[in-house]
Amino acid sequence: MRIVFMGTPDFAKESLEAIYNAGFEILTVVTNPDKKQGRGMKFKSSPVKEFAEEKGLKILQPEKVRKNEEFIKEVKSLNPDVICVVAYGKILPKEILDIPKYGCINVHGSLLPKYRGAAPIQWSVLNGDKETGITIMYMDEGMDTGDMILKEKVEIGEDETTGELWDRLSKIGGKLLVEALKQVENGTAKREKQGNDFSLAPMLDKNMAKIDWENKTAKEIKNLVRGLNPIMGAYTFLDGKKIKFWKVDIVDNKDDETKKLKNGTVLKSDPKEGLFIKANEGIIKVLEIQGENAKKMPISDFLRGNKIENMQIFE
Repeated sequence: MRIVFMGTPDFAKESLEAIYNAGFEILTVVTNPDKKQGRGMKFKSSPVKEFAEEKGLKILQPEKVRKNEEFIKEVKSLNPDVICVVAYGKILPKEILDIPKYGCINVHGSLLPKYRGAAPIQWSVLNGDKETGITIMYMDEGMDTGDMILKEKVEIGEDETTGELWDRLSKIGGKLLVEALKQVENGTAKREKQGNDFSLAPMLDKNMAKIDWENKTAKEIKNLVRGLNPIMGAYTFLDGKKIKFWKVDIVDNKDDETKKLKNGTVLKSDPKEGLFIKANEGIIKVLEIQGENAKKMPISDFLRGNKIENMQIFE
Protein backbone atom coordinates (compact mmCIF):
# COMPACT_ATOMS: atom_id res chain seq x y z
CA MET A 1 0.00 0.00 0.00
CA ARG A 2 1.62 3.22 -1.23
CA ILE A 3 0.62 6.15 0.98
CA VAL A 4 0.88 9.93 0.93
CA PHE A 5 0.36 11.21 4.49
CA MET A 6 -0.98 14.70 5.20
CA GLY A 7 -1.07 16.06 8.77
CA THR A 8 0.38 18.65 11.12
CA PRO A 9 -0.06 18.47 14.95
CA ASP A 10 0.82 15.80 17.51
CA PHE A 11 -2.61 14.23 16.94
CA ALA A 12 -1.56 13.49 13.35
CA LYS A 13 1.94 12.40 14.37
CA GLU A 14 0.45 9.45 16.27
CA SER A 15 -1.26 8.23 13.08
CA LEU A 16 1.89 8.71 11.00
CA GLU A 17 3.92 6.74 13.54
CA ALA A 18 1.30 3.98 13.59
CA ILE A 19 1.28 3.42 9.82
CA TYR A 20 5.09 3.71 9.71
CA ASN A 21 5.46 1.02 12.38
CA ALA A 22 2.89 -1.13 10.57
CA GLY A 23 5.20 -1.24 7.56
CA PHE A 24 3.18 0.71 5.01
CA GLU A 25 5.14 2.43 2.23
CA ILE A 26 5.04 6.17 2.92
CA LEU A 27 5.84 7.99 -0.32
CA THR A 28 5.92 11.46 1.18
CA VAL A 29 4.68 13.41 4.19
CA VAL A 30 2.81 16.68 3.59
CA THR A 31 2.61 19.12 6.49
CA ASN A 32 2.12 22.83 7.07
CA PRO A 33 5.10 25.21 6.69
CA ASP A 34 7.23 25.92 9.78
CA LYS A 35 5.86 28.72 11.95
CA LYS A 36 7.52 31.30 14.16
CA GLN A 37 6.78 30.57 17.81
CA GLY A 38 7.82 31.59 21.30
CA ARG A 39 9.40 34.79 22.59
CA GLY A 40 12.33 34.46 20.23
CA MET A 41 9.97 33.97 17.26
CA LYS A 42 12.10 31.13 15.94
CA PHE A 43 10.78 28.84 13.22
CA LYS A 44 9.40 25.60 14.64
CA SER A 45 8.56 22.44 12.73
CA SER A 46 5.28 20.60 13.20
CA PRO A 47 5.31 17.32 15.20
CA VAL A 48 4.59 15.49 11.94
CA LYS A 49 7.62 17.04 10.24
CA GLU A 50 9.84 16.24 13.23
CA PHE A 51 8.85 12.56 13.07
CA ALA A 52 9.27 12.45 9.28
CA GLU A 53 12.76 13.95 9.53
CA GLU A 54 13.69 11.46 12.26
CA LYS A 55 12.68 8.56 10.00
CA GLY A 56 14.17 10.00 6.82
CA LEU A 57 10.83 10.40 5.03
CA LYS A 58 10.35 12.80 2.14
CA ILE A 59 8.60 16.01 3.26
CA LEU A 60 6.52 18.57 1.35
CA GLN A 61 5.34 21.83 2.94
CA PRO A 62 3.20 23.75 0.44
CA GLU A 63 1.83 27.13 1.52
CA LYS A 64 -1.43 26.20 -0.20
CA VAL A 65 -2.88 23.16 -1.94
CA ARG A 66 -5.75 24.75 -3.87
CA LYS A 67 -4.75 25.93 -7.33
CA ASN A 68 -1.19 24.77 -6.63
CA GLU A 69 -0.49 23.02 -9.92
CA GLU A 70 3.11 22.20 -9.03
CA PHE A 71 2.12 20.44 -5.81
CA ILE A 72 -0.82 18.59 -7.39
CA LYS A 73 1.42 17.43 -10.23
CA GLU A 74 4.01 16.14 -7.74
CA VAL A 75 1.40 14.16 -5.77
CA LYS A 76 0.04 12.67 -9.01
CA SER A 77 3.55 11.60 -10.04
CA LEU A 78 3.86 9.61 -6.81
CA ASN A 79 0.86 7.49 -7.87
CA PRO A 80 -0.37 6.79 -4.31
CA ASP A 81 -2.88 4.07 -3.50
CA VAL A 82 -4.23 6.13 -0.61
CA ILE A 83 -3.84 9.62 0.81
CA CYS A 84 -4.20 9.64 4.61
CA VAL A 85 -5.31 12.98 6.04
CA VAL A 86 -5.15 13.65 9.79
CA ALA A 87 -5.63 17.19 11.14
CA TYR A 88 -3.77 18.65 8.16
CA GLY A 89 -5.33 22.09 8.47
CA LYS A 90 -6.18 22.68 4.82
CA ILE A 91 -9.23 21.72 2.74
CA LEU A 92 -8.31 19.45 -0.16
CA PRO A 93 -9.66 20.27 -3.64
CA LYS A 94 -11.28 17.65 -5.88
CA GLU A 95 -8.09 17.43 -7.97
CA ILE A 96 -6.28 15.93 -4.97
CA LEU A 97 -9.21 13.85 -3.70
CA ASP A 98 -9.37 12.13 -7.10
CA ILE A 99 -5.67 11.19 -7.28
CA PRO A 100 -5.32 8.01 -5.18
CA LYS A 101 -6.56 4.60 -6.34
CA TYR A 102 -8.52 3.95 -3.13
CA GLY A 103 -9.35 7.56 -2.32
CA CYS A 104 -8.46 9.83 0.59
CA ILE A 105 -9.00 8.55 4.13
CA ASN A 106 -9.42 10.81 7.15
CA VAL A 107 -9.06 10.28 10.90
CA HIS A 108 -11.76 12.37 12.61
CA GLY A 109 -12.03 12.99 16.36
CA SER A 110 -15.74 12.35 16.88
CA LEU A 111 -18.48 9.83 16.22
CA LEU A 112 -19.72 11.18 12.90
CA PRO A 113 -22.05 12.68 11.87
CA LYS A 114 -21.79 14.41 15.25
CA TYR A 115 -19.26 17.26 15.35
CA ARG A 116 -18.29 17.78 11.74
CA GLY A 117 -15.67 20.51 11.54
CA ALA A 118 -12.38 21.77 12.90
CA ALA A 119 -12.73 21.25 16.66
CA PRO A 120 -14.69 18.05 17.42
CA ILE A 121 -12.67 17.00 20.48
CA GLN A 122 -12.86 20.44 22.06
CA TRP A 123 -16.64 20.73 21.60
CA SER A 124 -17.35 17.29 23.04
CA VAL A 125 -15.71 18.47 26.29
CA LEU A 126 -17.18 21.99 26.17
CA ASN A 127 -20.66 20.53 25.82
CA GLY A 128 -20.16 18.09 28.69
CA ASP A 129 -20.65 14.98 26.55
CA LYS A 130 -20.32 11.59 28.24
CA GLU A 131 -18.85 9.86 25.19
CA THR A 132 -17.12 10.50 21.90
CA GLY A 133 -14.72 8.56 19.69
CA ILE A 134 -12.83 8.24 16.43
CA THR A 135 -14.25 7.82 12.94
CA ILE A 136 -12.19 6.67 9.96
CA MET A 137 -13.87 7.90 6.81
CA TYR A 138 -13.47 8.34 3.07
CA MET A 139 -13.18 11.99 2.15
CA ASP A 140 -15.39 13.81 -0.34
CA GLU A 141 -15.83 17.47 -1.21
CA GLY A 142 -18.10 18.13 1.78
CA MET A 143 -16.93 18.95 5.31
CA ASP A 144 -16.57 15.56 7.03
CA THR A 145 -19.49 14.15 5.04
CA GLY A 146 -17.84 11.09 3.47
CA ASP A 147 -18.70 7.42 3.95
CA MET A 148 -17.48 5.87 7.19
CA ILE A 149 -15.18 2.84 7.42
CA LEU A 150 -14.60 2.29 11.14
CA LYS A 151 -15.63 3.81 14.48
CA GLU A 152 -14.48 3.37 18.07
CA LYS A 153 -16.40 4.83 20.99
CA VAL A 154 -14.80 6.06 24.25
CA GLU A 155 -16.20 7.50 27.46
CA ILE A 156 -15.18 11.02 28.49
CA GLY A 157 -14.07 11.35 32.11
CA GLU A 158 -15.96 13.79 34.31
CA ASP A 159 -12.78 15.80 34.94
CA GLU A 160 -11.03 15.04 31.65
CA THR A 161 -9.64 18.03 29.76
CA THR A 162 -9.48 18.57 26.02
CA GLY A 163 -5.73 17.95 26.18
CA GLU A 164 -6.14 14.62 27.98
CA LEU A 165 -8.89 13.45 25.63
CA TRP A 166 -6.87 14.65 22.63
CA ASP A 167 -3.94 12.46 23.66
CA ARG A 168 -6.15 9.40 24.19
CA LEU A 169 -7.98 9.80 20.89
CA SER A 170 -4.77 10.40 18.93
CA LYS A 171 -3.50 6.94 19.87
CA ILE A 172 -6.86 5.32 19.08
CA GLY A 173 -6.89 7.17 15.76
CA GLY A 174 -3.51 5.74 14.80
CA LYS A 175 -4.54 2.20 15.71
CA LEU A 176 -7.85 2.49 13.84
CA LEU A 177 -6.20 3.99 10.75
CA VAL A 178 -3.88 0.99 10.47
CA GLU A 179 -6.87 -1.35 10.75
CA ALA A 180 -8.81 0.60 8.12
CA LEU A 181 -5.88 0.62 5.69
CA LYS A 182 -5.54 -3.16 5.99
CA GLN A 183 -9.26 -3.52 5.23
CA VAL A 184 -8.97 -1.21 2.21
CA GLU A 185 -5.99 -3.19 0.98
CA ASN A 186 -7.84 -6.50 1.42
CA GLY A 187 -11.04 -5.21 -0.17
CA THR A 188 -13.05 -5.71 3.04
CA ALA A 189 -13.53 -2.06 4.03
CA LYS A 190 -17.15 -1.04 4.56
CA ARG A 191 -18.77 2.13 3.27
CA GLU A 192 -21.39 3.33 5.72
CA LYS A 193 -23.38 6.42 4.79
CA GLN A 194 -23.70 9.17 7.38
CA GLY A 195 -27.13 10.14 8.64
CA ASN A 196 -28.58 13.62 8.30
CA ASP A 197 -28.73 14.25 12.05
CA PHE A 198 -25.39 16.04 12.20
CA SER A 199 -23.88 18.78 14.37
CA LEU A 200 -21.00 21.16 13.74
CA ALA A 201 -17.78 21.82 15.64
CA PRO A 202 -16.46 25.18 14.42
CA MET A 203 -13.11 26.73 15.26
CA LEU A 204 -12.88 28.05 18.81
CA ASP A 205 -13.22 31.80 19.34
CA LYS A 206 -11.14 33.64 21.96
CA ASN A 207 -14.26 35.58 22.97
CA MET A 208 -15.86 32.40 24.29
CA ALA A 209 -13.13 31.98 26.92
CA LYS A 210 -14.51 34.63 29.30
CA ILE A 211 -16.49 33.09 32.16
CA ASP A 212 -20.12 34.29 32.26
CA TRP A 213 -20.85 34.13 35.98
CA GLU A 214 -24.30 35.59 35.59
CA ASN A 215 -25.81 33.23 33.03
CA LYS A 216 -23.81 29.99 33.11
CA THR A 217 -24.22 27.19 35.65
CA ALA A 218 -21.36 25.79 37.71
CA LYS A 219 -21.39 22.71 35.46
CA GLU A 220 -21.16 24.82 32.32
CA ILE A 221 -18.27 26.82 33.82
CA LYS A 222 -16.42 23.62 34.69
CA ASN A 223 -16.95 22.31 31.16
CA LEU A 224 -15.62 25.59 29.75
CA VAL A 225 -12.48 25.29 31.87
CA ARG A 226 -12.00 21.62 30.88
CA GLY A 227 -12.73 22.32 27.22
CA LEU A 228 -10.23 25.19 26.93
CA ASN A 229 -7.41 23.35 28.74
CA PRO A 230 -4.69 23.53 27.40
CA ILE A 231 -5.72 25.60 24.38
CA MET A 232 -6.27 29.04 25.85
CA GLY A 233 -7.73 28.75 29.34
CA ALA A 234 -11.02 30.15 30.63
CA TYR A 235 -10.59 33.60 32.16
CA THR A 236 -12.26 36.07 34.46
CA PHE A 237 -11.33 39.39 36.09
CA LEU A 238 -10.76 40.36 39.71
CA ASP A 239 -9.98 43.99 40.55
CA GLY A 240 -9.32 44.58 36.87
CA LYS A 241 -6.71 41.83 36.61
CA LYS A 242 -7.14 38.93 34.23
CA ILE A 243 -7.08 35.53 35.91
CA LYS A 244 -7.23 32.17 34.15
CA PHE A 245 -8.70 28.99 35.57
CA TRP A 246 -7.12 25.76 34.33
CA LYS A 247 -8.77 23.24 36.60
CA VAL A 248 -11.88 23.50 38.77
CA ASP A 249 -14.39 21.27 40.54
CA ILE A 250 -17.97 21.74 41.71
CA VAL A 251 -19.30 21.70 45.27
CA ASP A 252 -23.01 21.56 46.04
CA ASN A 253 -24.46 24.78 47.43
CA LYS A 254 -26.76 23.78 50.29
CA ASP A 255 -26.77 27.13 52.11
CA ASP A 256 -29.86 29.25 51.37
CA GLU A 257 -28.09 32.47 52.44
CA THR A 258 -25.15 31.75 50.12
CA LYS A 259 -27.57 31.17 47.24
CA LYS A 260 -28.75 34.79 47.57
CA LEU A 261 -25.27 36.19 46.88
CA LYS A 262 -24.22 37.50 43.47
CA ASN A 263 -22.67 34.91 41.18
CA GLY A 264 -18.88 35.25 41.14
CA THR A 265 -18.71 36.06 44.86
CA VAL A 266 -15.75 34.58 46.75
CA LEU A 267 -17.17 32.42 49.54
CA LYS A 268 -13.86 31.25 50.96
CA SER A 269 -10.22 32.02 50.14
CA ASP A 270 -7.63 30.13 52.16
CA PRO A 271 -4.24 28.67 51.14
CA LYS A 272 -4.99 25.46 53.02
CA GLU A 273 -8.65 24.98 52.11
CA GLY A 274 -8.74 26.60 48.67
CA LEU A 275 -10.77 29.13 46.68
CA PHE A 276 -14.56 28.76 46.48
CA ILE A 277 -16.74 30.95 44.24
CA LYS A 278 -20.52 31.14 44.10
CA ALA A 279 -22.12 30.20 40.78
CA ASN A 280 -25.51 29.20 39.42
CA GLU A 281 -26.50 25.74 40.69
CA GLY A 282 -23.31 25.15 42.65
CA ILE A 283 -19.99 26.43 43.93
CA ILE A 284 -16.80 26.52 41.86
CA LYS A 285 -13.76 25.17 43.68
CA VAL A 286 -10.62 26.40 41.91
CA LEU A 287 -7.79 23.84 41.74
CA GLU A 288 -5.33 25.35 39.24
CA ILE A 289 -5.03 29.05 38.45
CA GLN A 290 -2.90 31.57 36.57
CA GLY A 291 -2.57 35.19 37.61
CA GLU A 292 -1.97 38.04 35.17
CA ASN A 293 1.54 37.82 33.67
CA ALA A 294 2.28 34.74 35.80
CA LYS A 295 2.61 30.98 35.43
CA LYS A 296 -0.17 28.51 36.11
CA MET A 297 0.03 26.92 39.57
CA PRO A 298 -1.97 25.02 42.20
CA ILE A 299 -4.44 27.27 44.02
CA SER A 300 -2.64 26.75 47.36
CA ASP A 301 0.60 28.18 45.94
CA PHE A 302 -1.26 31.08 44.33
CA LEU A 303 -3.08 32.08 47.52
CA ARG A 304 0.14 32.05 49.53
CA GLY A 305 1.45 34.85 47.33
CA ASN A 306 -1.76 36.59 46.25
CA LYS A 307 -4.47 37.89 48.56
CA ILE A 308 -8.08 37.22 47.57
CA GLU A 309 -10.60 38.36 50.16
CA ASN A 310 -13.87 36.68 51.08
CA MET A 311 -16.86 38.39 49.44
CA GLN A 312 -14.80 39.86 46.59
CA ILE A 313 -16.61 39.42 43.29
CA PHE A 314 -15.16 38.05 40.05
CA GLU A 315 -16.38 40.09 37.10
